[in-house]
Amino acid sequence: MPPVCSREENPDARPHPLPDAADGRSLMRAAVLTAFGGPDMLGWADVDDPEPGPGEIRIQVRGAGVGPTDLHLRSGQLAGVFGITPPVVLGFEAAGTVDALGAGTTGVAVGDDVAVLLPALGGYAERAVASVWVRKPASVAWDAAAALPASAEAAVGVLRQLGARDGEHLVVLGAGGSVGLIAVQLALAAGLRVSAVAGDHDQELLTSLGATFVAKGASLEASLSSAGRVDAVLDAAGAGGLDAAVRLAGGPERVVTLVDPTAAALGVRLSQPGPDRAPDALDVTMPMLASGALRLKPRTTVPLAEASRAHALLESSGQHPKIVLTA
Repeated sequence: MPPVCSREENPDARPHPLPDAADGRSLMRAAVLTAFGGPDMLGWADVDDPEPGPGEIRIQVRGAGVGPTDLHLRSGQLAGVFGITPPVVLGFEAAGTVDALGAGTTGVAVGDDVAVLLPALGGYAERAVASVWVRKPASVAWDAAAALPASAEAAVGVLRQLGARDGEHLVVLGAGGSVGLIAVQLALAAGLRVSAVAGDHDQELLTSLGATFVAKGASLEASLSSAGRVDAVLDAAGAGGLDAAVRLAGGPERVVTLVDPTAAALGVRLSQPGPDRAPDALDVTMPMLASGALRLKPRTTVPLAEASRAHALLESSGQHPKIVLTA
């Protein structure tokens, strides 16, 4: 993450010089997590402009997705798992226009529109550096492009980790969420039978896709008692139910969660974003999104400078669309 400057910590301090000042520093603005805690720990501050390294690009951010894992990182609940310490700029995914290339970077040019995956974070900023990207087709809106990378990588990656195969029965917890919805569609396209656990408001969409709907809050085991053998469970909700998932799958080996911190106690794998989980996920899913073969969760936008409000909205109770921060 770019180093955080001190102006926000001391509002009375002399403002930082402009980028062409004698110290040669180039600055940008970012939503910085200053300490673990509530949404108010995200402040709009100056940070050093990132420079792309070999094989990397830098983008002028047009949109940055906000996901449930971001909330767990901000609270500190998953800080140890991901190895982060404030001050840090959150954001696993973004979309924007390439404005700089690192040494040896090929296949992309300054001015190209792209969506990027950011396993090392940094999306909540005016500019971000990435080593994983895909071109954004003109038919894909900026908010959709920004909402795709992390969810697509997680869905593709976890389905691979589960070893999901044609003809198997997959249960998706949190099937109406950003990751869950993509996972349901990819699994169905691969020939799996899918039981989708979600809120009632998602029933029509999930059944129209071809999944079997299971109401959230009902007993998982009772709901699936007549559905036949469960081969694997993908937990994209982190709202409990892992113990039932382990029983249904006959053990923890084919149960994976993206966000539930109780996973270790049950022997369940807590899957983390990284460059090796599904490096081709964007190449697989962006063409599907552009053609209409892949549907994303509905989205709403919040200005990048108001990331704290976006977190508060996502954390509040009720049904929420995917939130994308816009620059």
